[in-house]
Amino acid sequence: MAIGTSPTRATLSVLDAVAIIVGIVVGAGLFETPQMVAANAGSKTMLVLVWVAGGALSLLGALCYAELATAYPDTGGMYFYIKRAFGQAPAFLLAWSRLLVIQTGSIALLGFVLGDYASQVFNLGRHSPAIYAATAVIVLTFANVRGVRLGRWMQNSLSLAKVAAVVAVTVTGFMLPAAPSGPAVMQTTAPQSSIGLMMIFVLLTYGGWQEAGYIAAEVKDTRRSMVKALLYSIGIITVIFVAVNAALVHGLGLTGMANSRAVVADVLRLGMGPSGAIVVSIAVMVAALGSMQGTIFTGARTNFALGRDFRMFRGLAQWNESGQTPTRALLVQGGIALLLVLLGTTTRHGFKTMVEYTAPVFWLFVFLTGLALIILRIKEPEIERPFRVPLYPLTPILFSATSAYLLYASLAYTGIGALFGVLVLGAGLAVLYVERRKQRTSTSESRRAA
Repeated sequence: MAIGTSPTRATLSVLDAVAIIVGIVVGAGLFETPQMVAANAGSKTMLVLVWVAGGALSLLGALCYAELATAYPDTGGMYFYIKRAFGQAPAFLLAWSRLLVIQTGSIALLGFVLGDYASQVFNLGRHSPAIYAATAVIVLTFANVRGVRLGRWMQNSLSLAKVAAVVAVTVTGFMLPAAPSGPAVMQTTAPQSSIGLMMIFVLLTYGGWQEAGYIAAEVKDTRRSMVKALLYSIGIITVIFVAVNAALVHGLGLTGMANSRAVVADVLRLGMGPSGAIVVSIAVMVAALGSMQGTIFTGARTNFALGRDFRMFRGLAQWNESGQTPTRALLVQGGIALLLVLLGTTTRHGFKTMVEYTAPVFWLFVFLTGLALIILRIKEPEIERPFRVPLYPLTPILFSATSAYLLYASLAYTGIGALFGVLVLGAGLAVLYVERRKQRTSTSESRRAA
């Protein structure tokens, strides 16, 4: 028995799916987190190994998602898996969180990263980063509203440009003389080994491949192609992350990375002189644009699923057949992201605060998705599973345990941003209560009318 309830047509190839996944994951985080990881590494070898470990743990998760995506190829992705395993209430909270916290917060964050670096190339005044961020949200949302074909073309182009930029950074780093054992830039503190903290930042940077579930219903020959797309993507991403960090530590040294405010800029400045700052700005702009495009594309699919299943949000369930896009879901998502950009002009505290805002909620639902695989194996043994995760149940148990640890860490080691994210999640419970009251009232009226 096969599952699939989406109105989509299969228009994406394996290459398209890989471009979307790589485009989301290889983003601004790669330019922000290496110095944080280096600050907690005890040696160059440890630094490289934790990035390899991040790829291995992501592979565990990708194998779990490959089984879910091929058995349940639905536009709702993670939302659909959680709904079948745990019911509508947790699924609603996921969709609510993606609409107001996870996806829109990520879009706004990426927009500000883009704006900060674009302003170094051409400054538009006091609110230059916000202007660039808002413009990017509008342009990319419009491109996706026009249709999946234009959005797909933009994603493929941005992903290729991003990979080219990352290759340039890697080559430049390895062309520099090997950094001495002392610091490559002024040292203020020596790195201290802390695997737990390193893995928080590493897996944050690897995060995003989970979005593959939201495009499963739109991939040609889903039951074979999604496995290839996930495995190819994780392989490419791991190679990129390990190579970039190996190049950075080669050119700057461990303490040089740890004390740098912009490691990629420092490497390019050493290798290319003052023009390196412009080059890195363009590279980060490309990375942020690619991640924004992928996040907008997949986020709207959850909003569509929310409207499909809940009366209060049914306006989001409009599907444009000609463009094969959830038009209203895209527009609402873009509007919320613009509000967050507006809010960010006066209240944002940068990359770290937005990570705090999104991380606890994100890892909660990733943890539930890992458990969903086990529960659905038990509840629905008759469902056709073209791909079965190897070493079951060890693989999903390890994946769920990792996600649970990151959920704990994102609450234990973060600040007020995490509190706001949890409060928004809690507000979803009140909205769910109102929705269910409306459903009960509607059902009662229908029965009386009959």
